Amino acid sequence: MRCLQSGEPLGRAVEMVPSSESVATSDCSASGHSCLGGQIGNKKPDTGNIEEAESSLRESGVLNYEEARALLGRYEYQKGNLVAALHVFEGIDIVSVTPKIKDALSKSRERRKRYSQNNDEQQMSVHAVALLLEAVFLKAKSLQETLSKAVELLPELWKLADCQREAILSYRRALLHEWNLDAETIAKIQKEFALFLLYSGGEAMPPDLRSQMDGSFVPRNNIEEAILLLMILLRKVTLNRIEWDPSILDHLSFALSVSGDLMILANQLEELLPGTIHRKERFYALALCYYGAGKNVEALDLLRKLLSNREDPRHVPSLLMASKICCENFSVTKDPGVSFARMALENLDGRCNQLENLANFLLGVSLSAYSKLAISDAERVKRQSEALHTLETACKLSRMEDPVVLYHLSLEYAEQRKLDAALHYAKCIVKLEVGSNVKGWLLLSRVLSAQKRFLDAESIINAALDQTGKWDQGDLLRTKAKLQIAQGQLKSAIETYTQLLAVLQVHSKSFGSRNKLFKDKRDQIRNLEVEVWHDLAYVYISLSQWRDAEACLSKSRAIKLYSSTRCHAIGKMYEAKGLYKEALKAFRDALDIDPDHVPSLISTAMVLRHCSDQSNPAVRSFLMDALRHDRFCASAWYNLGLLHKAYGTESAFVEGAECFQAAHSLEESEPVEPFR
Repeated sequence: MRCLQSGEPLGRAVEMVPSSESVATSDCSASGHSCLGGQIGNKKPDTGNIEEAESSLRESGVLNYEEARALLGRYEYQKGNLVAALHVFEGIDIVSVTPKIKDALSKSRERRKRYSQNNDEQQMSVHAVALLLEAVFLKAKSLQETLSKAVELLPELWKLADCQREAILSYRRALLHEWNLDAETIAKIQKEFALFLLYSGGEAMPPDLRSQMDGSFVPRNNIEEAILLLMILLRKVTLNRIEWDPSILDHLSFALSVSGDLMILANQLEELLPGTIHRKERFYALALCYYGAGKNVEALDLLRKLLSNREDPRHVPSLLMASKICCENFSVTKDPGVSFARMALENLDGRCNQLENLANFLLGVSLSAYSKLAISDAERVKRQSEALHTLETACKLSRMEDPVVLYHLSLEYAEQRKLDAALHYAKCIVKLEVGSNVKGWLLLSRVLSAQKRFLDAESIINAALDQTGKWDQGDLLRTKAKLQIAQGQLKSAIETYTQLLAVLQVHSKSFGSRNKLFKDKRDQIRNLEVEVWHDLAYVYISLSQWRDAEACLSKSRAIKLYSSTRCHAIGKMYEAKGLYKEALKAFRDALDIDPDHVPSLISTAMVLRHCSDQSNPAVRSFLMDALRHDRFCASAWYNLGLLHKAYGTESAFVEGAECFQAAHSLEESEPVEPFR
């Protein structure tokens, strides 16, 4: 072939041909043709014209028809011109050549023993047979490769034509039918199909998998089908059938995060073979999965293992995440996360402003939680002051443009009863978010209520209700009802609560049939509905409408069997009726459910003081326990003052006066709902 293209002598051309090609033509003389009979003519055929090249080979006397096509077809195949190679191979009459091949193979053994020159019929050489068999093989391979490319490229063509349905059908046809594709090609099609399902923006019809065995999983939507494909790819990686592709895990993480099945992602991470991903990366990803699934203690344990001296104690993302988990779950972890945030700041050392801002923010929130553990007032004030300082630093680093930092800064000022500063930052939040976040509206209204500006607070809530949809109005309506109660508008409060219950019932029906992604939302709705029934019960108790109160408590029990707040409401109803023993039993039931329930601790102390000796040590114990959990509870300070007053001593009067003063100061700045 190179001789024909260059016009050079055949002998020189043979030197240029690789050994794999020369084997098939080295014994041309055995087939009755001379390969060394002079030079090929200087005529150069058009290499793009296969018929002309084939004709030149045959006319030159080098090869016969089939052998010329076999050699030319191999040349086109090696260049990657599969269509041209198939065109050449189609010209070989396999049916007529097959008997010659069989005859040559059967007599090749005899020719080894003796050589006969009396053959009238020219026999095909072994190398010519090899050339033709190779042509058959390359033709089959070309057909397979062409089919593979067609199966692989057809969905891409439909995608370019913006025909999503046809593209999806092409993908499914490629994967559900036997095309004799190699493992890498199948994996590529599966990955491309999964990405198309995830990011195409359209919802495909579910696959019709009637051929599947009974009990097999059949995906119901795009995300489930994409997850199934990506999990199959991960399993192939685990079985060493395909090479590891990190993007598979990235896309699977996205799909499972959207669907809310993060524990399935955790299982997939745990099943990966050691060395597939780095050990540190695996721990961190598993911690994210557990955190997203609500298993905060398990997530924190993984992060502590990652941050041990054996692993990487300076891993900043893990330090920040550990601090965040401790801040959000302080009552469970019993660790405010201060040490994690400080270590993160030390390791950053000013290298990244964004992460440094986040570390300062988490340190401030951690110190705020840590201040509640302080034994002395001096230590508590010190930690609160440091919390404010670090939150202000985070606010400056973010240029007052991070609403989360502003929210917690305003919240910290509010809890320290620095209401003017809290109000300033609460207004900044609402302005920055353009009223899009309910939390900003709620905090602003609660700060105004702490300043006893109830009308302004209610106006803020009404403005928020006008700018938010019904899906987000639950907490707003409850706060509005509390503001109406604070103003003595009990009838209006009952109407607001009734409106809120109607909204919650619509919510429950809407989220009732959804998947795991909405499980947390359903739980929030149920908890809010329980609290609303309790609020209504307290209103009816204050109006001495016992039947209505009992009906509300019955509704609460139907939703949540055990509730300390419901037991406390029952106790308050008994107390209002003068049934103190029954009330005391109800309060104790509440403390059995939640030993830290502050209203039940105070109510127990009040009933004990009423029913027993004024100097009963148990009364003081319950009140001090309540203040240990909530130092800003005005009712606890007031009742402690009454207890000191009952002692009748001069020192007791002084302590009682201090308690009354603290109660008055806290009551003057107490919001209708807790700030946090």
